[in-house]
Amino acid sequence: MPEGQLAVVFGGPSPEHDISILTGLLCERVLRQAGHDVLPVYWTRAGDWVLSPAGLEAKDYLEGAPKTATRLTLDARAGFGIKKGLGGPKPLAIDAALNCCHGGAGENGGLNALFDVLGIPLSGGPAPLAALGMDKLAFGAVLAAAGIPTLPRVALTAMPLPFPGPYIVKPRFGGSSIGIEVVEDHATALALLRTSVQLRAGAVVEPFSAGAVDLNMAFRTFPSFEVSLLEKPLAPTAGTGIYSYAQKYLQADGLSAAPRELPAQVAPEVTAEAERITRAVVEATGLRGVMRLDLLLVDGVLHANEVNSVPGSMSLYLWPSTTDAAGLLLSAVAEARATQGLLAAGAAFEPGVALRAAGGMAGKLGQIGGR
Repeated sequence: MPEGQLAVVFGGPSPEHDISILTGLLCERVLRQAGHDVLPVYWTRAGDWVLSPAGLEAKDYLEGAPKTATRLTLDARAGFGIKKGLGGPKPLAIDAALNCCHGGAGENGGLNALFDVLGIPLSGGPAPLAALGMDKLAFGAVLAAAGIPTLPRVALTAMPLPFPGPYIVKPRFGGSSIGIEVVEDHATALALLRTSVQLRAGAVVEPFSAGAVDLNMAFRTFPSFEVSLLEKPLAPTAGTGIYSYAQKYLQADGLSAAPRELPAQVAPEVTAEAERITRAVVEATGLRGVMRLDLLLVDGVLHANEVNSVPGSMSLYLWPSTTDAAGLLLSAVAEARATQGLLAAGAAFEPGVALRAAGGMAGKLGQIGGR
């Protein structure tokens, strides 16, 4: 494929679909203003793929795919294509892609796996690590096993909880703001598990501290590890201490305009500890790309909370104003190019050896009971 055909992929079947559009449009502009050729590839709520014209606004997506967009075909061998006339689709040459899809299959490794099949490097991979970032229970377990400070976190089941309430209940799989509730007791948490749409795939429980302070730090891992300024989001929902989805994303200018301290007005040792924890999380998990780590300061102790592998606005607003924003985005794409295929299964022996040694199926059926 010709070089320079960089796709910005956004949208997707997810509760965070609209925010993904905003992130995609922002990244498209950042890259174009830096002189890069960009293909805006929109993944609709219904799962269709379209190529959008450059320079569109958020309002152009209110009814779904823009009227001026071109429908794309998708084939595992040929990749993306543009259907024209009676002939076969014309291939859409994509050299690599920047993943701007928040939540759902766009962030949980599904999209990364699809692009692996297509042979297109996609930022935020590989698929198993993207999945780890979206599984709060597994992510917390990895951190705890590595000795990284993190709050206790268990799956919400009928089993007694190992710590006293109040509790914060979160979807096991999902973003950092949707479907989160604070409850006083285990029974109320279980009632949420039965009634909340956001918890159908499972939930996790943590001890809730009303005095906890949210802190965020973005990082990139290529060409070397580097962190952003430390952010302190302001104005949590009155009485809950939760930084809500509406406060994050539904301001007039979106996440980048939400009230915050940047850099956070905290002791220098807290900032240093945030960087130490962020580095430790990257080393323990192997996460790669441009991401954001959410931390909690509880009673003077800093804890790693959750990672956002495809953060809103790609967390560009957290870096110093002198930072090359396009360079940050391109570093994630460059790392995807450099590491593509590293997790591909290697051949343990020559193809066909196991098939020839297997013999007939009758012999294998004879080893199975219940016939």
